[in-house]
Amino acid sequence: MRPTRRFLLVGEGNFSFSASLCDASDHGTHITATCYESEERVSKQALAKNNIQHLRGKGVEVCFCVDCTNLKDYFLPAKRNFDCIFFNFPHCGRKAGVTKNRELLAKFFCSCADVLTEEGEVHVALCKGQGGTPADQPMREWHNSWQVVAMAAGAGFILSDVHPFNSEDVHGYKCTGYRSQDKSFSVEGALNHIFTRSLPFLHPRPVICQTELEGKWVSFQVPEIFMDKINRGFLDTKSDHPVRTINDKLIAQLSQAFPLQRVDHSLSLLHQGHLSAVSQSNTFWIIPNTEQNPSSESICKGTARGVLFPGLHFCKDIGQDDRMKAQEGDQLSEHYCLRSSLLVYVQDVVRRLSFFPGTLHVLTGPVFRKCLISPHTLPVFHETLFICAVDKGTEGSYIQMLMDNIKNTISSLLPSLSCFTLNSMVQEAKSSETIELNDSVMPEPPLDKTQYFICVKTDTADSKASGPCIGAISAAPCGPVNSELGIVFASVNLDLLAMQICGISDWRMLWTLDERFLNQFIGGELGPFKSFSLHPPSYVHDVSFWVPEWEQFDEIAFHTIARCVSQEMVMSIQLLDSFQHPETGQTSLCYRLTFQSCDKALTRQKVAEMQMQFRKEIQQCLHITLR
Repeated sequence: MRPTRRFLLVGEGNFSFSASLCDASDHGTHITATCYESEERVSKQALAKNNIQHLRGKGVEVCFCVDCTNLKDYFLPAKRNFDCIFFNFPHCGRKAGVTKNRELLAKFFCSCADVLTEEGEVHVALCKGQGGTPADQPMREWHNSWQVVAMAAGAGFILSDVHPFNSEDVHGYKCTGYRSQDKSFSVEGALNHIFTRSLPFLHPRPVICQTELEGKWVSFQVPEIFMDKINRGFLDTKSDHPVRTINDKLIAQLSQAFPLQRVDHSLSLLHQGHLSAVSQSNTFWIIPNTEQNPSSESICKGTARGVLFPGLHFCKDIGQDDRMKAQEGDQLSEHYCLRSSLLVYVQDVVRRLSFFPGTLHVLTGPVFRKCLISPHTLPVFHETLFICAVDKGTEGSYIQMLMDNIKNTISSLLPSLSCFTLNSMVQEAKSSETIELNDSVMPEPPLDKTQYFICVKTDTADSKASGPCIGAISAAPCGPVNSELGIVFASVNLDLLAMQICGISDWRMLWTLDERFLNQFIGGELGPFKSFSLHPPSYVHDVSFWVPEWEQFDEIAFHTIARCVSQEMVMSIQLLDSFQHPETGQTSLCYRLTFQSCDKALTRQKVAEMQMQFRKEIQQCLHITLR
């Protein structure tokens, strides 16, 4: 038997909406209709009096003198479990401006949080333009609207749906003015906004990993920005994540054209780095610790010593004893970094496996890198690498086979969603700024100068633009292992590919902890993603500072600190101005940070706290002087 649904209506005037909802509901719905006015005053209207009698005759609970900004005082704790709360056309009355009505909404949402179930909804109907979202046509200027999404965020709610409020569809509905006055107002173009609870902001505890390096068991702290992205299990057998589904379909297609073998031996998250490449590298350097390794119990609990950017060292700090603070314990003789691509394991795989020409070996796993902030630039993503040993001179035909099969797989996943074209471009390796797959990797043996890039482009995109690059195919000599063989390999960014196939506009959504994301892909179904957080508010903060005279400004480190401090809430960073002092020659930079969440309720106060922390961190880490 289906449990009873409990509806609460607040701010009712003549109770005509309550009566209509009651008539349209089944016996499994319990309705509580409330009004701010007294019953004596409301009953002076004939329509209201008749509706109240009708509701009570249907078993509806009708309450008066209920303040919607303090709902918990009107309901016992056992009854604070409403599945849906309705508030149609709230208004403070008379000539109250937008500020007063924003305050009303903010207090109402906070009150709803006290009496709503965890998966409940709050419905707010507003007149044309009041909400201040792009759903309003025309859209009011933000400062002249009620900013309903931002007001809801203060209570932990996000806008999950919005649709027209058609009064004609509500049988018998008649809108009334302030305090049940028998004076109607226009509801043409009105919108119904549906809000749901957001997951709260978490404070991830430091994560410690253990691995074997140089014959020793070592531990290292995961960089703070990756604490919630380690061991997420997207590629596990039972996972419904689109990244895993796409990877399985890609491997299945290629297995029909090649003998295929998955490489299942464990590959460490750490890779030995090259100090000679530090200045150009975008990798996260790690200093492993061989003493006082944490117990398995402490690892499971995630307990670790809290330090500023634990385990994260910017490239320019490597080798500078006066600035780099190493972890306690014995250090290894080599420098290590989080792997930025699976390409770094090509030679290791070739040496460890029985490499027969024509067999396709598959490696899959997450990779990490420092990069600038943008919706399609991923600091962590899942990469699948296909490696194939071939006879020298046949590399070209195998590259074409790989290209055709990858393109066929992607094409089979796209038709039901939109029309896409796949382009393979031949470019000089690492010559284009648009190529982001392996821009920080120096594989051995080195790649051929020519690489083939797989791009996905929508019909609506700029005809001259190549579209996002989701894969690269190249060849290299096999090296000392076998001088008569060459290696052909294809690297695919599964996260970017999932974004294109499922219509996901922001990479951060792939990593959300909100179950409403994965619930859209149950059973490995790949369909267009429908966002559960619509028109999230954005907040802008500027920061100006003097760059140190003795060192070059590290913009990627600047972006990385913003990622870390904001928990990935910074969606863009724009350089507004660069100024050089005419006398001292010192350089001043001004950046604009735009904060916006794709899945959580982000408030102005929360952003202000993040911005203050960001200003402190860039002073300490980058040695800039704030203006």
